Amino acid sequence: MEDFRRFAVALSAAAFFGVASIVFVGVWVSHYREGVAWDGGPGEFNWHPVLVVSGFIFLQGLAIVVYRIPWTWRFNKLTMKFVHAGLHLLAFIFAVIAMAAVFDFHNAAGIPNMYSLHSWLGLVALTLFCLQLVLGVGIYLIPVTPAFWRAAFMPLHVYSGLLLFGSVIAVALMGITEKLIFGLGNPKYKDSPPEATFVNVLGVLLVVFGALIVWIATRPAWKRPSDQVQHTLHTEGGGVEESKVGPVLSELSDGADAEPWGDVRRRSGKLDDQDN
Repeated sequence: MEDFRRFAVALSAAAFFGVASIVFVGVWVSHYREGVAWDGGPGEFNWHPVLVVSGFIFLQGLAIVVYRIPWTWRFNKLTMKFVHAGLHLLAFIFAVIAMAAVFDFHNAAGIPNMYSLHSWLGLVALTLFCLQLVLGVGIYLIPVTPAFWRAAFMPLHVYSGLLLFGSVIAVALMGITEKLIFGLGNPKYKDSPPEATFVNVLGVLLVVFGALIVWIATRPAWKRPSDQVQHTLHTEGGGVEESKVGPVLSELSDGADAEPWGDVRRRSGKLDDQDN
């Protein structure tokens, strides 16, 4: 990998801010709010921010960059596709439970559902995330999917994933601000009580975590090489300079997603014959 030290710093920073966000939301609901429960009261509502931050944001961010972690490159691409899909599925389950907690709390307290912009965009994000998950599994994990479908859908899949990730963070920021405005009475949110400052810091942590994940996911030099290239470098002793290999790995990685392994091998064999 090119610039491995920078990658390690970026990944470590993302992990730090992600875990810090989970810690902050846990402290928020336990210290400033009524903790968590599943009884229709405020404690049940508190599951919503906890599950959104820990699952819908943190796990989704991890799923986005899991391909780029060099320690996972020892596993073949298909295995990592299942890991990628599994993390997204777990994030979706967390988000569904978080949504159920809000509806159950609102119904028990007689509060109307789906009246705020936060709720509208949250439901849209969850629906589109489900669609992204279904299409991703159907196109990239089902062997009968035509290769040209995978190639054509890949740019949209990547763009949609990053767009949804950023949207979820934006909706979460709207939600925690809305909670502070409605939940703080005396002193009010505008008076900057300790809880308001604490939760504002949580929002900053989420933004920084999201920015780092997007940065890691969009750096071409940090792409996972194709399984074919990894095998070649391993058997040949990795005698190619990293600065020359990086762009080739990036191109072949895209190709590995776009065509079956058998076609890659046949095409590679033909190229090898021509080179010889």
